[in-house]
Amino acid sequence: MHPLERAASLAGAVGCFALAAIRRTWGSIPVIAVGGALLHRALTGHSPLYARLKVSTAHGVRGPSASVPHGQGVKLLHTITVRQPPERVYRFWRELDNLPRFMRHLESVTVLDERRSRWRVRGPADISVSWDAEIINDVPGELIAWRSLEGAELPNAGSVRFERGVGGHTTRITVNLEYHPPAGVIGTMISSALGANPQKQIESDLQRFKELLETNVPHADAPQRGRLRDVKDLETARQVLQLDDLTKN
Repeated sequence: MHPLERAASLAGAVGCFALAAIRRTWGSIPVIAVGGALLHRALTGHSPLYARLKVSTAHGVRGPSASVPHGQGVKLLHTITVRQPPERVYRFWRELDNLPRFMRHLESVTVLDERRSRWRVRGPADISVSWDAEIINDVPGELIAWRSLEGAELPNAGSVRFERGVGGHTTRITVNLEYHPPAGVIGTMISSALGANPQKQIESDLQRFKELLETNVPHADAPQRGRLRDVKDLETARQVLQLDDLTKN
C-alpha cells in the first residue's frame, strides 16, 4: 500500500477513537470497530479490497485514488472461457478503446497515457458520467488491474485475470469489480444505466466479448468477419480488419 494511503488510514483511525472517547456510549462501538480496521490497515499496509483484486500500490508514485468505501461498494465477479489464447485476449482487452464494443453502457474510453484513461458512461436522457482511472497492475497475458482517480463520479476498482486453459488454446477470464454509486441524481442515473441487475449486465457484457473474440460478431447486426462489402462506414471496416488480423495471428 502507498505510504500516503497508510497515513490517511492512521488519521482516520485517530479521528474515530477521538470521537468514541467523546461520546462514551454504546453507539460508539461501531466507531471503535471502524477505527480498529483503519489502524490495522495503517500498521500493516493491508487492504481487503486490494487483496481480493490481487493488486498492489506499495511501489512507485501514483496519482491520488478514489477508494471504494469498505463494505459499501457493489461487488461483481464473473468468469467465462474464450476460445482464444491468453496473449490475444489480453492484447485485445489492453487496447482500452475496444471495451465499448462489448460493454453495452460504456460510451467511450479515451487513453490519456500509458496507464491513465478517461471513461464515459451514457445513461437515460443522454446524461453522461465520466471519470479518470489508472492501471495499477499490468502483467502481459495474465492480469490488468485498475482503480479510479480522485474526484471520480463513480469510485471503482477492479481487475481482469487471464488464465491459460488446457491445451493452451483457450483463456479463462475472471473479472472482479467493485464500485460505489454516489447518492442523488448522479447515483440514480448510474444505477439506471447499469440496469436493475448489475451482475447480469457484466455477464452479458462478457458473453458479447466471448462472441466478439471467437466469431467476430459482438452483436446480431454486426458485419461478419471478412464481409467488407456489407460495411457502410470506415470505422466499422477498421474493426472488421482488426478482428481478421486478431484471429489470424
